[in-house]
Amino acid sequence: MKKLLILFISVLSFSQIIAQKQGYEIKVNVKGLQDSTVQLAYYYGDKQYIKDTAVADNKGNILFKGDENLPGGIYIVVMPSKTYFEILVDKEQRFSLETDTTNFIKSMKVKGSKDNEIFYSYLNYIGDKGKEMESLRKEIEAAKGNEQLIEKLKEQQSKTDTEVKDYKRNFINNNRERFLAKVFLSTYEPEIPDAPILENGRKDSLWTFRYYKQHYFDSLDMRDDRLLRTPVFANKIKTYIERLTPQIPDSINAAADYLISLTDPKSEIFKYLVYYITNTYERSKVMGMDAVFVHMAQKYYLNGMTYWVEDHQLEKIKERVDNLKDNLIGNQAVNLKLFKPDFSQTDIYSIKKDFTIVYFWDPSCGHCKKVTPKLSDFYKEKKELYNLEVFAVYSEADTAEWLDYLRKNELKWINAADLLWKTNFKQLYDIYSTPVIYVLDRNKRIIAKRIDVEQLEDFLKNHIKMTKGKL
Repeated sequence: MKKLLILFISVLSFSQIIAQKQGYEIKVNVKGLQDSTVQLAYYYGDKQYIKDTAVADNKGNILFKGDENLPGGIYIVVMPSKTYFEILVDKEQRFSLETDTTNFIKSMKVKGSKDNEIFYSYLNYIGDKGKEMESLRKEIEAAKGNEQLIEKLKEQQSKTDTEVKDYKRNFINNNRERFLAKVFLSTYEPEIPDAPILENGRKDSLWTFRYYKQHYFDSLDMRDDRLLRTPVFANKIKTYIERLTPQIPDSINAAADYLISLTDPKSEIFKYLVYYITNTYERSKVMGMDAVFVHMAQKYYLNGMTYWVEDHQLEKIKERVDNLKDNLIGNQAVNLKLFKPDFSQTDIYSIKKDFTIVYFWDPSCGHCKKVTPKLSDFYKEKKELYNLEVFAVYSEADTAEWLDYLRKNELKWINAADLLWKTNFKQLYDIYSTPVIYVLDRNKRIIAKRIDVEQLEDFLKNHIKMTKGKL
């Protein structure tokens, strides 16, 4: 019984120790700061968010404290003046920092966090090397014309750069278990071997780019959520999506799927990438990029993979997809069989022209009142030059209003309306406001949408040039 009691007390004591270690407690003393509000923020992808707020006393003492551990990452201590310094947070959640407003890095003293001791050792080292490089740069500028001296100074620059790389490499090799080693690794760029020689005896000019892109994420662990909370992660993602990927929907979709495939579907990085890419291209003002949104929504949101999204949000996403999927750039336009003012029938596919401009409008719409005359003038002047026709669809139900406007205004193109309201054209062409212009080619494939009248001629010229007249 006595042994059982001792065992119980031991287990209880151990549990209390564990409980005591839960949560974070970061003490900061900033010399030169007093009676001011200071924030503890963190990186999350390409944004920064506030985690905690504390008030410095008259001696510059600040305490950030919470009951739950902070997720690993790089955090930011932000002063009232918006100046700041960064700290590493990982396994060590209780430590103290002492610094000075005159120079946060040089003055920094760390207690209780080996990670931050090493981090600030690195920041001081890299700061000194940065000054060396800046000094050499100025000396090179001053030595203009003295090629021998310039060459010597450039050799010193190269030597300093090599020293920094060696410092990081040695740190990684000797501290592989530390978060900072992962951060260093994530900044690495692929080392590119010589390009292979083709059968014609020349180097493959595209091989270097393909290799660089293929190995761009070799050094970034896409399954480590701590890296999401660093400034490195978002920059790598943006570079890959925006600079290394052709800015066309099919290429962006493939790049997005590749990035997401590198993650754990239950991770924060997975959630971030799915949200970031979907949201970015949903809001894009670049014509045609809504195809990326539709791809992401159908593959991830509407396929049961976004477990964190509530049902009502999924319903809104589904509704948006339903309104876009039929009118993406490159799709065959859905034919609309409508009525002319004389109540005879007409449809888009009956038009045998190189280009068809489908114009959704409403005579009472303020913007339409400005656009309709401009489009009418464009039609009169350019219809023969570009072999085009306008199929103008009245978007409302007041037939009398439509007919009255047509009687009073000369619109010589094809005027049409859904008098029986059977075509559901508003969803098929995503008409939630007017005016809206679509451009179709001879085969009734959508080649432009939501384009301004002022952009029409340049677009047609460029399209003809790009297709070399093959409409």
